[in-house]
Amino acid sequence: MADSTDEGFMRHAIALAQAGQVAAGGSPIGCVIVLDGRIIGQGHNQTEGDHDPTAHAEVVAMRRAGAAVRNWELRGATLYSTLQPCGMCTMASIWAKIGRIVYGAGRGDVHSMYFEDRHLDTDDFIRDAYRRDIGIEGGVLAADCAKLYYGPGERLPFEAQANI
Repeated sequence: MADSTDEGFMRHAIALAQAGQVAAGGSPIGCVIVLDGRIIGQGHNQTEGDHDPTAHAEVVAMRRAGAAVRNWELRGATLYSTLQPCGMCTMASIWAKIGRIVYGAGRGDVHSMYFEDRHLDTDDFIRDAYRRDIGIEGGVLAADCAKLYYGPGERLPFEAQANI
């Protein structure tokens, strides 16, 4: 269940997303990874700037968190993302042994272009994982997070279109 601590870390992720929105080669998805009450990794999407399709906010934050703790396993950590993580980021979270994923805006809150599939819901990845020590919770500051993105069914300018 989300609490004021979750909201505080999500506000930090929102600030990262806003920074990513104006950064050269960035985009408005922000992520922080917290372990024992402190941020150990953070980032925003850098796919265009880094010319790297895996440089999603969550992966950038996981790489930084792993370097900070000098371990690829992030057991007990919580990942906060402004947008429901995609399939790649959800699977990376499972492999990194993240303990909890908290996201703001979900599939129904934003345009479908932000997701790679029409019917695949990454919440199912967590439910179907062999690990039973990982949780996922969506909707934390969902309205604030959704403001960062195009809305469901919104007409997109050509230059903004992705995954469609």
